[in-house]
Amino acid sequence: MAYDTLIVDVEDHVALIKLNRPDAMNALNAVLMAELGDALRTAEKNDKVRCIILTGSEKVFAAGADIEALAEKSFVEMYCSETYGSTAEQILRTRKPIIAAVAGYAMGGGCELAMMCDIVIAAENAKFGQPEVTLGITPGMGATQRLTRAIGKAKAMDMLLTGRPMTADEADRAGLVSRVVPTKKLVEEARATAQKIAEKSLITTKAVKEAAGRSFEMPLREGLLFERRLFQAMFSTQDQAEGMSAFLEKRAAQFRDR
Repeated sequence: MAYDTLIVDVEDHVALIKLNRPDAMNALNAVLMAELGDALRTAEKNDKVRCIILTGSEKVFAAGADIEALAEKSFVEMYCSETYGSTAEQILRTRKPIIAAVAGYAMGGGCELAMMCDIVIAAENAKFGQPEVTLGITPGMGATQRLTRAIGKAKAMDMLLTGRPMTADEADRAGLVSRVVPTKKLVEEARATAQKIAEKSLITTKAVKEAAGRSFEMPLREGLLFERRLFQAMFSTQDQAEGMSAFLEKRAAQFRDR
């Protein structure tokens, strides 16, 4: 399907979704968010897709919400439209692993969008920020919750209350991103990571993602029990038998998602 604000390419079991509003610095308007939700649903249903990459351009991942579209909105309009909520929920419902490949600015909703992904790979020129306070609003896609969990209260409050951006190196040290790579090699590195994930059993990668996601929503004891039950359940799959046989026979596993 062709989109107005996205470029989607599926190759070697990886769906690359590129935000494409160059004239607006990939600002997240209603059209882009609706199309992103649709692209993720399509990738989720596509049996050929085993991992998803979400990226922007070399200069900007996403500059945040489209302020021009929001400036005149009222509380009632925002409340009734549930702005951004449905797409955010779609991202969280996507069971296949999602990698955010971030270059340039990831501000406001752009930073929040990256944090909703499972792995964040940053280019050397990446900058992360939550500047909503400078506009007289609060974050609306999870930053007050996810940022504090990702980098701790002290650094999160520094960013949230001042709007100060964080460089890629600082984000790496703080634990906001998994690693920093040269800007020109960002998509290449993201694809290499996605390929490693795609080689694994999709049953297993979905289970790992589900268990890790529960760690933010369950007490530790309940989370450990959930993980243990998933671990036990894996022994009912053909992929478990194949994976362990391949290890003992010193050969590459041939997973079939069964």
